[in-house]
Amino acid sequence: MNAVKKWILAVRAPFFTGIAIPIIFGASLGYYITGNFHWGLFIVTLIGGVCAQAAANLSNDYFDHKTTDDDINPHFTPFSGGSRMIQNKILTPRTVIIGAFVCWGISLVSGIYLTLQTPGYWILLLAGLGFIGGFFYTATKMAFSYNRVGELAILVNFGILPVMGSYYVQTGTFSWLSFWSSFPIGFLITAILYINQYPDYEADKAVQKNHLVVTFGKKTARIGYYFLIFGSYFGVILLVLFAKLTPYSLVALLSLPVAMKTVKIFSREYEKVKEIIPAQAGTIQVHLLVGLLMSIGCVVGALV
Repeated sequence: MNAVKKWILAVRAPFFTGIAIPIIFGASLGYYITGNFHWGLFIVTLIGGVCAQAAANLSNDYFDHKTTDDDINPHFTPFSGGSRMIQNKILTPRTVIIGAFVCWGISLVSGIYLTLQTPGYWILLLAGLGFIGGFFYTATKMAFSYNRVGELAILVNFGILPVMGSYYVQTGTFSWLSFWSSFPIGFLITAILYINQYPDYEADKAVQKNHLVVTFGKKTARIGYYFLIFGSYFGVILLVLFAKLTPYSLVALLSLPVAMKTVKIFSREYEKVKEIIPAQAGTIQVHLLVGLLMSIGCVVGALV
């Protein structure tokens, strides 16, 4: 395996949509509000966000190895259980954590540049909060994922922060609309994490990784998944009705059949490993579709 392929797998590049979607939406929302779009700043924001997610993925692999979580997990899928680069002895743990800090370094440089191009030091503050959320998701005994707040950390890191940050880069201001509009996308990225905890249940429980699925058990915890999926759609409707989000964002509802199919598979197969994989893939698709359709709605709203 050549070096490029190793690192593509290690950083889990196919899943960079997790950070790209909220950044795209935040910038699109800024365009809807102001009518202006700064391509250069958008690209730098995207680079910084992708590098931050890559760093978080590498860091999580390292610390999940240190706790033996990924090592004792026999039920990994294409979407859960880590990249397996350490377990398959393709990369050493030391190399993985060094890679994480290199990616964070690139993200920091992007943040500094954006700070110089925007009012105040808000971008550096948001970047700092993102680092805390990404690093301490699995690092140390204070790790969010071990203390029942991992889901909240994901909602903040892959929903609220990138949407508001991307919006701020484009507009130079914050708004309540950018805050509340981050929740539908934030709910869906949290749903991705949530469903991925099902195949990892036994290994996570063994190392006392007390996320909500471990805390409540697989059956009861299903309620959380349903809330995140359907809450995102209700959120879009409420934003249009009460928060002055463009009505064109309701185009996101076109993805509802995909969501219904995904929920149906999850409801039937949540106890199984291989059989839940289509629901994991479907959850990623719902996040992608809702985020892109909401972004398209904002662009159309600005043009019309």
